[in-house]
Amino acid sequence: MFKKDRWEAFTRFLEDGRVCLTNNAAERALRGVALGRKSWLFAGSERGGDRAAFMYSLIVTAKMNDVDPQAWLGDVLARLPGTTASRVPDLLPWNWSPTRQRIAA
Repeated sequence: MFKKDRWEAFTRFLEDGRVCLTNNAAERALRGVALGRKSWLFAGSERGGDRAAFMYSLIVTAKMNDVDPQAWLGDVLARLPGTTASRVPDLLPWNWSPTRQRIAA
């Protein structure tokens, strides 16, 4: 820790107020994983566990891109059957834009 190459990195927070001293944000982000760990043991099968992990990854990816996961999933699942394979990247959270709702007359 006291070596010159490590000391500079350790004291960086003294020079830059944007550097956080704690890892609370990371721990809060992982709290849901820790709380769900016991529940996920009962996914029913290995395939069910894979599906749960896949869905969790999608939801977290949407949240990380400041997209409402419920709105995104609902829109993507509705649009996916009519989407060609070349247009699927447009449905990813970082490229997604919601469709306009049609109002019935």
